[in-house]
Amino acid sequence: MSFAVAATAYDSFMGRYSAPLAPLFADFARVSPEQRVLDVGAGPGALTRELVSRVGAENVYAVEPWEQFVEALRERFPGVTSLRASAESLPFEDESFDGVLAQLVVHFMTDPVAGLREMARVARPGAVVAASVWDHGGGHGPLSPYWDLVRELEPHVDDESKLAGAFAGDLSSLFRQAGLRDVEEVALTVHVHHETFEEWWEPYTLGVGPAGAYVVRLSQERRAELRARAAARLEAPFTIEARAWSARGRAS
Repeated sequence: MSFAVAATAYDSFMGRYSAPLAPLFADFARVSPEQRVLDVGAGPGALTRELVSRVGAENVYAVEPWEQFVEALRERFPGVTSLRASAESLPFEDESFDGVLAQLVVHFMTDPVAGLREMARVARPGAVVAASVWDHGGGHGPLSPYWDLVRELEPHVDDESKLAGAFAGDLSSLFRQAGLRDVEEVALTVHVHHETFEEWWEPYTLGVGPAGAYVVRLSQERRAELRARAAARLEAPFTIEARAWSARGRAS
């Protein structure tokens, strides 16, 4: 997988789905004014923007392992404290935050349980720790129509369905392993309209994440075949319904 891409490329590819998910996820995480909150694996800031709107930039902290995304966060949200760090090694003292959130990150953590333990460590006792991941395993994520088409060409492709948290119940199980209590899991759903086929297809050619990396690796002929199959299957305009498994628990 690769996220060594420009922030604008990520915005085009995943931002179109993560931006509408952010307010639903922030509601689920019970983010409220005056809280001091941490956005873990913030990327270029889809959730960060929502948190700023709710608690003010001075109360938002964001960490992200990819330097170009950290730079984008600092440019877009100058009042937010944005740092380069991984979920598994958060640069904060114990019990620092009223809420700790990770949107679409757990499935890319090197060690999801360790990352969630770190999130719990920096949360104040009783504070909400929350995470969301796309339903890649159940076939209702935003990339599921794409991977369905890819599997027609390559049945055994690594299609993200085995990533951490990809099935119902996986995320809440990881939360419990990390020592969180009062764990709950729900499905949050967004609907994203695509007016043209090119609007949907072009971001897949930018090399973002496992899906984009797969397209980039294809020969010109195979890429054309995949595009043709997709164009025949997805008649524009169309709407993608995307489901995200979302879990929350409380720090001890």
